[in-house]
Amino acid sequence: MSNSSNISTSAGKNVARLPKWATSFGVQIIAALVVGLVLGLIAKATGSTAKAPNGLGATLQTIGSSYVSLLQTAVVPLIFTAVVSSIANLRQVSNAAKLAWNTLLWFAITSLIAVMIGIGLGVLFQPGAGTGITKKAEYAGKTGDWWAFLTGLFPHNFLGLGASTTVTDGVASTSVSFNVLQILVIAIAVGVAALKVGKQAEPFLNLNASALAVIQKVLWWIIRVAPLGTIGLIGNAVAVYGWDTIGSLGKFAVAIYAGLVLVLFVVYPILVKTHGLSIKQYYSGVWPAVQLGFVSRSSIGTLPLTQRVAERNFGVPQGYASFAVPLGATTKMDGCAAVYPAVAAIFVAQFFGINLDFSQYLLIVLVSVLGSAATAGTTGAVVMLTLTLSTLGLPLAGVGLLLAIDPILDMGRTAVNVAGQALVPTIVAKRQGILDEALYNAPRKGVAFAADEDAVSVPAGEARELADATA
Repeated sequence: MSNSSNISTSAGKNVARLPKWATSFGVQIIAALVVGLVLGLIAKATGSTAKAPNGLGATLQTIGSSYVSLLQTAVVPLIFTAVVSSIANLRQVSNAAKLAWNTLLWFAITSLIAVMIGIGLGVLFQPGAGTGITKKAEYAGKTGDWWAFLTGLFPHNFLGLGASTTVTDGVASTSVSFNVLQILVIAIAVGVAALKVGKQAEPFLNLNASALAVIQKVLWWIIRVAPLGTIGLIGNAVAVYGWDTIGSLGKFAVAIYAGLVLVLFVVYPILVKTHGLSIKQYYSGVWPAVQLGFVSRSSIGTLPLTQRVAERNFGVPQGYASFAVPLGATTKMDGCAAVYPAVAAIFVAQFFGINLDFSQYLLIVLVSVLGSAATAGTTGAVVMLTLTLSTLGLPLAGVGLLLAIDPILDMGRTAVNVAGQALVPTIVAKRQGILDEALYNAPRKGVAFAADEDAVSVPAGEARELADATA
């Protein structure tokens, strides 16, 4: 009895001696990026290719795709329950209609700024000129147009699910897909109907809230293994694409990341400062969501963390945050739907020797501000790009040229997406006088979230667990 007690005490002391940085989620992600890069280079050097991966390449591919599959598994129930709960929570917020309108307005304002930056950088960098690429790749994937976008709003079934069967070498395989835009429409309709029904809908809304809590718990478990998923995703990207392919589109990639940097580190802090808030507190508060968005490439997968950041770090009221953040995670895409399609459309036009006139630049702005919902449910911004190209009448074959480096670009795009998804509710809450500025300015002491005593609305046990998961 005494010996086991001593062993337990000794083990506890050893754990306690670990420096804080060693257990930090951010450090784990950075370490995973380095490990993934090294393993990817080794796989590439030993002959691994996309069509014929060696043992290491196949392992990295399996780890990365399995992690993405874990995130995607929770997407359908998460969106439905989160949107229904967000609409139901508007009952707890005064001036709900005004808050909703202001949220959509600021989504549009920030998207407008981001797309103007994208256009400016596209004109400045001339990314499609002199690429040295002569093969014009064909794109056989899903394309977007305005008619498809509008008809896609109408669900084919309650869950917005679809199935397709393909036959390869005599073997039939069936895959199930989902349309997040349709799920969003269904959830909004159900949420609004529940509000109209009133007291009779309370049992349903309570069940929905319980289901959302369970789904978010599962997502936190998935978030905990993000470093392992990062190794697979980064390693596979390097093993498959290598530096040659990436380098040939280097000017385009630089233009995209320049735009993302300007939005994240210039536009957002200006908006924060002009609303009388601390820039330092904004970055330290939003960083957990930004780093997870960067490695996961999924605004939906990062949604629970983004919402927790808005509530716990920025002081956005829970009732409003549970409406604005899920809405932003499906429609607020400054990276994917503003900077990226603007630069990419200019790249495609220049690559094919097509001159854009002023009206076409205006169309880019219009599509980016109004069409961002078309990116919902897609990995990356392929649908948004094809929607933009279709509207401008540019060759859709240009999309194929950009797919090789899309995973690398998508990391930065998603990081900017989630940063904006947390920022807009904060700005709106500040302008409407409902922001808890004491919580916004609370010291974070090197952890992911403010101390428990600074956020009494969140149960202490849950707060500690969330902080442990991301700190």
